[in-house]
Amino acid sequence: MKNTIKLNSQKEISVPPVAKLIGFYPIEINRGETVFQLETKEDHLNPMGTVHGGILCDLADAAMGIAYATLLNESESFTTVELKINYLKPIWQTTLKAHAVVVKKGSNIGFIDCSIYDEKESLIAKASSTCMTLKGESAKNR
Repeated sequence: MKNTIKLNSQKEISVPPVAKLIGFYPIEINRGETVFQLETKEDHLNPMGTVHGGILCDLADAAMGIAYATLLNESESFTTVELKINYLKPIWQTTLKAHAVVVKKGSNIGFIDCSIYDEKESLIAKASSTCMTLKGESAKNR
């Protein structure tokens, strides 16, 4: 896994520790759109033997956050103010892809959509989030 994620031609960020912990990584980053991948393993399973919903939520949150971050100015940052996920079917050990697209970015608030697919390209979860753009003092050191 690389140590940085390139958001655009000017901005690069460090891979967050949670990405290393869970094991997801970006495979495609475009303006307002990303695809993240996760090879699930035994560590990702819940007591019933399927991938834990929190893992899917982390994967979607990362894909949506980076998609939103690609639209920010150099001096801006953001925070997620709402996240929702619908689980559509149980999954076991597989390769997951989370495809996130910024639906709307306003001057302060943005809405992002994410679809998570298994290795057979079957839709397993839908997520959405609302992000708030941070500017000035709010964005410093973030």
